[in-house]
Amino acid sequence: MKEIRRRRSRALVSLLAAACVLIMVGGLSSAEAQQSDAAMKEVDKMRTEDRKEIYLAGGCFWGVEGYFQRIKGVLETDVGYANGASSQTTYEELKRTGHAETIRLTYDGGQVSLQEILEHYFRIIDPTSLNRQGNDWGTQYRTGIYYTDLVTGLAVQAFVAEKKKEYGKPVVVEVEPLQNYVSAEDYHQDYLKKNPFGYCHVDLALASEPLYDRSKFRKPSDEELRKSLTPLQYEVTQNEATEHPFTSEYDKFDEKGIYVDVVTGEPLFSSSEKYDAGCGWPSFTRPITGDSVEYRKDESLGMERIEVRSTQGDSHLGHVFEDGPKDQGGLRYCINGASLRFIALENMEKEGYGEYIPYVR
Repeated sequence: MKEIRRRRSRALVSLLAAACVLIMVGGLSSAEAQQSDAAMKEVDKMRTEDRKEIYLAGGCFWGVEGYFQRIKGVLETDVGYANGASSQTTYEELKRTGHAETIRLTYDGGQVSLQEILEHYFRIIDPTSLNRQGNDWGTQYRTGIYYTDLVTGLAVQAFVAEKKKEYGKPVVVEVEPLQNYVSAEDYHQDYLKKNPFGYCHVDLALASEPLYDRSKFRKPSDEELRKSLTPLQYEVTQNEATEHPFTSEYDKFDEKGIYVDVVTGEPLFSSSEKYDAGCGWPSFTRPITGDSVEYRKDESLGMERIEVRSTQGDSHLGHVFEDGPKDQGGLRYCINGASLRFIALENMEKEGYGEYIPYVR
């Protein structure tokens, strides 16, 4: 563990410098933003690609494709027609063959989870509207999630079952195995890239907005933090200290639930992504969502590492390494247990985290 006095001195200098930046420009300096972007690029290089596939019908496929092409972690898209009565169809024959306008979405599971993809999907559709999205009517514009393997199917069914609780009307999104997918004609592919002012019923700008309301995760004042946190929690989150290995209650902990920032309550990791790395600290393969954490280059202690910090509270969490499970993206988020608070699955709803239940499998 670092020497406490030196850490406090460094933290004070950093705090004063940050305050000056905030006063002058009202946010992160360009240098800090560039440093964060550079660290994120390093993390992307460390990942091993974990290609997964899902098929989404959400009305006119031009807008659905355009939206998902803006989501980090989406690797490829293809627009086509799915789950009709025949193995061949065309745009003009959809009413006869019963296919739905659908996008085939290939994504990197190490960067974006299926649950996150589906949350984006529900954001851009009206799941209670039968055979209509936007100004488009007809069975070809119905909503549907089509899968190619049972594991994915079960995950989709569980997600949709949770989402149904949010609506006062029946949810009419089909959840079915994929059948008779046919790629659409060339002029439909990447339509909005080729026609930037073309018709689109989807608000593409939403793709750059956080999925969840993060404004409620306010960082308390330093005085409040000193009262609410233990000395170790304060030193870890505010002064970049490191807890001793094998001392955290969460090291060998495997209950179902989510881990939130002990400072703000912001969701950070799911138990579904936790594993025993044998390193002595709680380890995860990915954050709960792509925007839950931020990254910084850390050259302290004579090493070059990538530091992981919470987005809202700017809490020091730990570091990310490239020795994680290769079949799950290859990353190991090595996190101080002192920076986390665990919320059990059965308590998530009453503690205000019900929307994150689908992330816990």
